[in-house]
Amino acid sequence: MKYIIIGLGNFGASLAQKLTRTGNEVIGVDSQMAKVELFKEKISHTICLDATDEQAVTHLPLRDTDVVMVCIGEDEGANILATALMKQKKAKRLISRAVSPLHETVLQAMHVDEIIHPEEETAERWAKKLNMHGVLDSYELTGDYCIVEAKVPERYDGKTLEEAGLNKKYGVIVLTLIAIQEEDNELGLKVPTPKTKGVANAQTELTADDIMVLYGKSEDIRKLLE
Repeated sequence: MKYIIIGLGNFGASLAQKLTRTGNEVIGVDSQMAKVELFKEKISHTICLDATDEQAVTHLPLRDTDVVMVCIGEDEGANILATALMKQKKAKRLISRAVSPLHETVLQAMHVDEIIHPEEETAERWAKKLNMHGVLDSYELTGDYCIVEAKVPERYDGKTLEEAGLNKKYGVIVLTLIAIQEEDNELGLKVPTPKTKGVANAQTELTADDIMVLYGKSEDIRKLLE
């Protein structure tokens, strides 16, 4: 996978390094040369560039990039402008950082694909989320075990948990399912809102639009989602 990480603060730099270490091609972008120099040996590529400058961002390989993440946190205005430019340039998958409820509402209005909350979410969780197919979120537990939120693979659509046999095949337990419903935010815009369906059992039916909350070893969950 190829990523562009805009903003090499604590969160952006940590995420860029983790993605690089797991074999991805990462371009780290920051307007401060000191940060670019600091991480040039730890990230696949680093570029000193003002991501709020429309002319400057034309030099980024957006067409060949799978995910663009705007991780600027110290300047909400710069974050919003950089996000708007990435949206205008038709980034394939655009993820942006929100540092306040109002900021998040603005990003929702811009229809970014996903929103990061670094104060609540670690770079480790986002690295796992981006590296494992279909994963929406993850929580590290002791040892190799984790709890993961992931989309229901299409091959299990319409099957019960007993019919799918995920525990027998992969040693993975489905704790619950989450349905995504649309509700109005402060601006009256429809935004996706998760609704938990309760504790899963053998007769719980899987639906492709739902999210599974899985418990098991990271490698076993990866195999299930491949």
